[in-house]
Amino acid sequence: MELEYIQGKKISIRKHYDEKWLQNRIEENPEILGLGELDLIERERKQSSGGKIDFLFLKSAIQTMYEVEIQLGSTDPSHIIRAIEYWDIESRRFPSKEHKAVLIAEDINNRFFNVISLMSRSIPIIAIQVSAIQIENKILLNFTKVLDTFEVPEDEEKLAGEQVSRPYWEKKCHKESIRILDESIELSKTFYAIPRITYNKHHIALGTERQNYMWFHPRKSARIHFEIKVDIEDIELLISQLEELDMSVSQRKQDLLSVSISAKEFDKHKNEFMPIISNAIDMFK
Repeated sequence: MELEYIQGKKISIRKHYDEKWLQNRIEENPEILGLGELDLIERERKQSSGGKIDFLFLKSAIQTMYEVEIQLGSTDPSHIIRAIEYWDIESRRFPSKEHKAVLIAEDINNRFFNVISLMSRSIPIIAIQVSAIQIENKILLNFTKVLDTFEVPEDEEKLAGEQVSRPYWEKKCHKESIRILDESIELSKTFYAIPRITYNKHHIALGTERQNYMWFHPRKSARIHFEIKVDIEDIELLISQLEELDMSVSQRKQDLLSVSISAKEFDKHKNEFMPIISNAIDMFK
């Protein structure tokens, strides 16, 4: 079917709305930023410096936190300074996570783009330009990433958030993602009969009576992301084994593996996960 062409008109968000309006639109659907599936940690989070960060997001799939600062109109030095300051504060609060400062503005001119680009060599900064298009009596928001050059992997043992019930995750995620979770828990019972399962807002933890060893992040698609603690001496061998199966695997810390897997991949290779789960449980029995 041929799509109908409708002419739109670019308008200034600043002239028609305030910053709170734009915050509301982002909170309703954080994925409009183009940064993937994000969990909201806090909006207008108070900082020790006295200011408030517009948004603190967590991307559970890669355990990255985003410190988001919004500026209606054009970006300016104070906008850049605030974003970096808040990024620094949150980085020190959660020192083992990856953190990225995110600047959002209607206009990022060449002068400040060059400044941000230079700073991104040592500070992870993402610059996003937002525009508003009026189509008849409706408004379309478009977020365009204009800079994202800093890539350094790093991790920690999870920011949990408050405890929730299982229905919270069942409502939020794809049923196949939940099935992978359930079958992984059943696999763990081969080595530890009564596992401890904790449903938190930002992950589901699996552990023994002594300690958690596995953290699941069910997704809205038919796949799941998880991290698992393993013996440091065995980690290279385990990575090699998973890579031979074409699994998406990376080493987050000396003793932490990060894996992303689809339902189809899990069904095909679930038996290959048995030695990894056994390795993890043996350390904490």
